[in-house]
This record gives sequence, C-alpha cells and structure tokens, in this order.
Amino acid sequence: MSISVNVNLHIDDYTNRVLGVIKEKNGFKDKSQALMYFAKQYGKDFVDPEIKDDALKKMIAIEDAHMKKYGLRKQTLQKLRAEIESD
Repeated sequence: MSISVNVNLHIDDYTNRVLGVIKEKNGFKDKSQALMYFAKQYGKDFVDPEIKDDALKKMIAIEDAHMKKYGLRKQTLQKLRAEIESD
C-alpha cells in the first residue's frame, strides 16, 4: 500500500543539483520522483524492509511445526533454511 505525502523541503544548492541530475539521467518528470528513486536505492542501508505477510505466516508455520515436533530443542540454520526454501 502506497500513501502519498506532500512535503515542503528546504535543501541546499548541492542537493538540488544532485536531484536535478538524478531526474535528468532517469527521465523523471520532477525532482520528487528523483528523491523517491534515491530513497529506494539507498534507504535499505538505513531502514529495514517490511516483511510481507505471506513470508511472516510461513515463518510462523515453520516455527509452530518445529515446536510441535521438537519442543524447545534448537534447529540448525541449515535445516531452517532448507525448510524455508522447500516451497
């Protein structure tokens, strides 16, 4: 789900030039698209991506199955990875 937010920013000349270059290089209509592109490229270094619902449900199902079968016994990373990638 994407929500559009209006923002009034005060940026310096260098930032304005960088956004202008990104806009022109990628053929964007305006600098807001350039800013969104920049955020998507470099935002992952600062913000963790959201987990998709189906991935979360799958992880919970794997954990529930493990708890029913083994209780509190630990599972190796290799076995966990094999279970996750089996679908």
